Formats: sequence, structure tokens, C-alpha cells
Amino acid sequence: MTDDVTWLSAAQLAERYRRRELSPVEVVDAALTRIDRVDPSINAFVTVTTDEARARARVAEERLWAGEALPPLFGIPITVKDLTDTAGVRTTYGSTIFQDHVPTADAISWERLKACGVILIGKTTTPEFGLLGTTESHLSGTTSNPWDCRRTSGGSSGGAAAATAAGVTPLAWGSDGGGSIRVPASLCGTVGFKASLGRIPLRDSTDPSTTEGPITRTVLDAGLLLDATAGPDHRDRFALPHTGESFSGAARNPRDLRGVRIAVSPDLGIGRLDSETRAGFESAVNRLQDAGAFIEPVDVSLPDVLEYFVAYWGPEYIAVADDFAASGTPLWPLISEIADRARALDPRTVSDALRGTRTLIYNEYMRILGPCEFLVTPTTPMPAPLHSEILADNGDFGLSFALHRLTESATHAGLPAISVPAAFTSGGLPIGLQVIGRPRADASVLSIAAAFEQLSDAGQRHPH
Repeated sequence: MTDDVTWLSAAQLAERYRRRELSPVEVVDAALTRIDRVDPSINAFVTVTTDEARARARVAEERLWAGEALPPLFGIPITVKDLTDTAGVRTTYGSTIFQDHVPTADAISWERLKACGVILIGKTTTPEFGLLGTTESHLSGTTSNPWDCRRTSGGSSGGAAAATAAGVTPLAWGSDGGGSIRVPASLCGTVGFKASLGRIPLRDSTDPSTTEGPITRTVLDAGLLLDATAGPDHRDRFALPHTGESFSGAARNPRDLRGVRIAVSPDLGIGRLDSETRAGFESAVNRLQDAGAFIEPVDVSLPDVLEYFVAYWGPEYIAVADDFAASGTPLWPLISEIADRARALDPRTVSDALRGTRTLIYNEYMRILGPCEFLVTPTTPMPAPLHSEILADNGDFGLSFALHRLTESATHAGLPAISVPAAFTSGGLPIGLQVIGRPRADASVLSIAAAFEQLSDAGQRHPH
């Protein structure tokens, strides 16, 4: 029974709780048993909150059995990326400097999720401060892909995606500043949603490109997490007001694809697309077209992704590198390399990245998303690379950042974007489809993703 329970979605668990066919105690025990089985291979956890999870499961069972009217996610197990503050639970940010850090305050998202009654199973791995495109750090080592443990899970929410794909919990909470939710979701065969700028508030947010969000196995579960976390908060100056939308409702009612105009680009003009990824993407587009969508191939003109990345994020990398040097703490070499390259930039280049170039990116997306309601691309230009390939390839910061070539720009445009399982390679590796929507059209993106989910069985497959 344990394995059957671990593959149920949050929505399915909620239904079974209310029919008293399952209890949170059983589900949490199954999740913890699954961690014991799979984590020695994938290394997705920094901290496992065994005692707290079991205690909360007992309380959840009592309240559910008492017939209380409770939120939909009440009693559902979840993992949280180790960049998100969880008061009283160790939060390391992937760094040896913070290996014993226990925050005293929750992130806004975790405040809201706790209020909904989810049960924290553990904190998942991240590279140091989320600054790599794959998940590896001096603190926790390397996180592997459950489909093939010789390969990367992606990053920087690689632990979250790997744990969800491996059947630990149906829900994971990650973060995304350029693809860090969507890339690992794609490589691990899960759903990963990056909400619009400001949809999910962050305390004292200083960067308009960073957000938190769900990694799940179904679009509906992503909508349920968005329902629980979206909404204004005075502690985030970018936070959006309530709209009255039900994001889970949008996922429960998939869009009729007939006549929907969808722009299509296999590579966003960057080239370098793996042949099996291209074939999987074309198959996904054909499914959309067969369902009645109007498909419009488009040419896209965007700034060089890696040049823009260094100019935009470079000051943060410099600050981190300097802090580590001052403390005598070793830093992951690729982070130091990016910081060194950023030091060579003139101030005007950095200023342009933060202002003018960012606007150019937004305007290019608006040119495409004017006549078309959505833009679809592959989520990554290739399936999950081998760990050895990542270590061996140092060109353009290696494969670690090449994985983010198709996700970075939509982040800087502030647009909602989702990765959904689309296909598999001949070797059994997942391929993700990225759907990008118009500004603040989060519900529409979830609805169209749910429609595609019905056209493909890729999301129903699980690793052993």
C-alpha cells in the first residue's frame, strides 16, 4: 500500500481523507518510508522533519475525523526548498556558512501554507543561495535525477523536483529566478509553475525576477498551492492584489483548445536544441494542433541569455563571492567564475541589464503575445545531462546554465510560465513543454496546461 499512496496527488489524498479511506498518519509514514528508500540514491534532502511531521499528522487526523471544515490541502505532506525560511526548522540556503541556521520567522509563503495545514516532511537541496543551474553544493553534495541517478536533477530547485518525481510527496515548494522551478521540473518529469511577478509575495523583496512556487505531479495540485499562497502582502512592494480567481478552478476546467492561438518557438532563436527534445516538442505541438489550437510558428529575437545573465545577476554573485572570501569559506567554483566575469563589466552594461535590456525582453514577448495568447517552447534545450558531462563541459559556464537558456527570459519579463511533462527520450528521460502566458494571466496558463495534460500520458509515468 505504501507505494500506491506515495503516487497519489494532493487532490486525491484530500478526497480520500474526507472519505476516511486514508489518514494523514498513514500518508506521512509512507512519505518517510519513501525517503528512506530513495534518498540514498537521489540525495534530495538537507533536513527531514520526522518527529514534527508525525506529530502534525496525528493532529490533522483528529481534526479531519472530527468533521471540521478544513482547507483542501489540510494534512497533505509537502517539501520546502532550503532557500525558503521555515521558523524553527533548519534553513541553510545551501551554504556551509548557514549549516546550523534556524530562522525565527517564516517566509510569507510558508506562513500561508502552514495556515492551510500542510505537513512539512523536510527541506530539499539547493546550490549555494540558488546560484547554480544544477543542484550541488559543498554542504549537501550533488542531487541526482530519479529517472537516472547518473544525471542531474537540474536546479536550483533540484531537490524539490527530484523528491516529488521520486514519489516522496505530491507537493513541493521551490523558487525561480530564471528557470529554477521549471528546469528541474522538466528534467525530472514533474509540473513546475513560475507565477507572475508579485503573485506570490516575498518578504522585503528587492528583485523583480525572483518568485517562489509549486513543483507537483499534476497541474491541479499546482493550482491548489497557488490558491493557498497568492495575494497581497504589505511586506512585498511587488505584490499583486487579489483577483478573485480560483487557480485550482482554472486547472479543474481545462481550456477548450479549439481556436486558441498559440505561438510556437522550438529554441527562442538560440539554436542548440537536442534532436530528441525537438522531436518530443514537435509531437506536443501536434497534439495541441490536433485538439483544435491554431499554431503559429514565430521568430524570436532576444538578448544573448548568458551575457544578460552575467550583467543582471553579476552584482549578487560578486557580493556572495566576497562574503565567502572574507570568511575563508570555499565557494562552488562556477559561482566564483561568474563573479569574476561580472567584475570586468562596466557600470553602464549592468545598468542597461537592470533597466533597458529588461524592457526589451518584455517588449519582445508582448510583440508575440499580442496576436497569440500563449507561447510554447521546450522547457530545456536537452534532457538531463550526466553529472560527468556537467563537470567536463566548461564552455559558456557549462551545461549547468545552458539548461536555462529557454526559461531565463520569461522570468525577466515577469510572465507566468509552466513546465508540464510532454514526452520521453528513447532512453526514458523526461522532456518538458513550457507554456508562457500574458502578464498576470496565471489562471489561463494553468488552464491551458491542464488541457495539454489531458492530451499526454507523460505525467502519469513514474521512475522505479
